[in-house]
Amino acid sequence: MMGPIRMLLIGAPGSEFRRAAELAQGAGAEVTMADAPAPALETLREQGADLVMIDVLEDAVGFLGDLRRERFVVPVLACGISAPAERAVAAIRAGARDYVPLPPQRELIAAAIASVVERQAQVRIGGHPVLERAMALGAAVAPSASPVLVTGGKGSGKEMMAREIHRLSGRTDPIVSVECAGVAADVLESELFGHEAGAFPGAAARRVGRLESARTGTIFLREVGALSPATQARLLAALIEKRFRRVGGNEDVVFGARLIASTSMDLELAVEAGSFREDLLVRLSLARIEVPPLTEHGDDIAALAEHFVEQFAEADGLPARPLSPAAMAVLRAYGWPGNIRELKECIHRAALLARGNRIEAEDLTRADGSPLEAIVSLPAADGRIEVDSLIGRTVEEVERELILGTLERCQGNRTSASNILGISVRTMRNKLRTFIEGGIAVPPAA
Repeated sequence: MMGPIRMLLIGAPGSEFRRAAELAQGAGAEVTMADAPAPALETLREQGADLVMIDVLEDAVGFLGDLRRERFVVPVLACGISAPAERAVAAIRAGARDYVPLPPQRELIAAAIASVVERQAQVRIGGHPVLERAMALGAAVAPSASPVLVTGGKGSGKEMMAREIHRLSGRTDPIVSVECAGVAADVLESELFGHEAGAFPGAAARRVGRLESARTGTIFLREVGALSPATQARLLAALIEKRFRRVGGNEDVVFGARLIASTSMDLELAVEAGSFREDLLVRLSLARIEVPPLTEHGDDIAALAEHFVEQFAEADGLPARPLSPAAMAVLRAYGWPGNIRELKECIHRAALLARGNRIEAEDLTRADGSPLEAIVSLPAADGRIEVDSLIGRTVEEVERELILGTLERCQGNRTSASNILGISVRTMRNKLRTFIEGGIAVPPAA
């Protein structure tokens, strides 16, 4: 089962901190308390945390610097009771994500924990057959110890799939997730494998990495294609030998967790380009599950949208405005290159900005502010396609522009574009290779 969020509170014991701990526990967190940064670092080194909250009077700036030097990747909230403003500002500038005033407010503590939970799980609503087939495959491979590779577009629900596989696996140890994209290679290596004291400047003590802290549970690597070649080699060795060494270490650590990796990248193309190891891809692909894009289970759009309307109305204290028929038609017609995540963000903006008694089509926008109404192409009344602009052009030209245009609309996501065009990903890959060989620019893979 998915374990509770691990929250570490750092500050002198007192009624306000005890109250914060009680509120965090009430919101579903497992709370550990440390009275100063030094013992807090020891806790992080040995067991990690999903969220840290530190009193700005406890040298939050120095603590954040220690985290950077020891290559920890964990969100930190600064807090305080009537703390000097300059302390709070300094903590934010040093890397704290936000400042939470004390005495603690139930809503702020719950929101902080909810933000961590949201990164770790996605809502599952609907039951379209194409999605159910993917879920059934996940259930089939769940009891085994084999690695699993979950593929699909960004925001399609790959982490939801990983957590469902872990839930069905029967493993009692936790699922531990690691974001591979956007993290420096040396930081990520320490995050995964841990390190020994003195392994690099700033490594003051031994640190347990995520592979080790997962014990016999599940380690979930988000966007595994972003791993550096050196880290790929170390991961492959760990999978083969069932053991690894911490950075700077000489002793083997047993690797007993089950690995699930996700990617929105075309790893076969990455292998061809030399940026991803073929032997690692083969081992990860022993069980491979593709999460379909939202457009493939479009019948779920209405249920998802209505759920998000209710969710944000409750969270933000807004009236639960229903979606108008015109708004729902636009939602169904839009291509959703960002999948469920993009739909959720779109509904959140609409819930905040709508001024009428319901959410209208004009309230629906993309992240850049462009209205969905101006982007979607509803079919013509007679169902025919305008062909005047195509006369005089070759089939090859029209096909190329259709593929590249669809790919650009899908922000480079090969899987989403292939599904929209009704072709396989392999066919898409072959077409793009032909374009590249002909000197034609191709949108980068998402």
